[in-house]
Amino acid sequence: MISIRGLDHIVLRTNCLEAMLTFYQQHLGCQLEREESDIGLYQLRAGDHLIDLVPTDKPLGAQGGPAPGSAGHNVDHLCLTLSHFDGDALLSYLDSAGIAHSTIERRYGAEGFGPSIYIEDPQGNRIELKGPTEAGSCLR
Repeated sequence: MISIRGLDHIVLRTNCLEAMLTFYQQHLGCQLEREESDIGLYQLRAGDHLIDLVPTDKPLGAQGGPAPGSAGHNVDHLCLTLSHFDGDALLSYLDSAGIAHSTIERRYGAEGFGPSIYIEDPQGNRIELKGPTEAGSCLR
């Protein structure tokens, strides 16, 4: 039987690598951990997990077909759990950085209910920024 422990990584295909690297590093605080530019692999550390960026004009990204566009996305969204969630400060930061966002709402995730907000990266991939789990909301 398969037993899932958590998210290891997510792979996002891109046709604007520099904008994606800037977004994930400068706005979300991810660090470039590993780069294999010959095959087109850029791995960013996101806490205990990785976000892989693969340009569509390199071997890895080309395997997935056409570049992401307005007709469709390669993922629905990825959810990043934040170590600290101050809603007002987060909204203020996103507004000052010119990053469009949803309202903060109570949503269910892997660890239970808690506050979250949606944003988009430069390729239009939706990212859920999730706050701490409410006490007693986890079903585990």
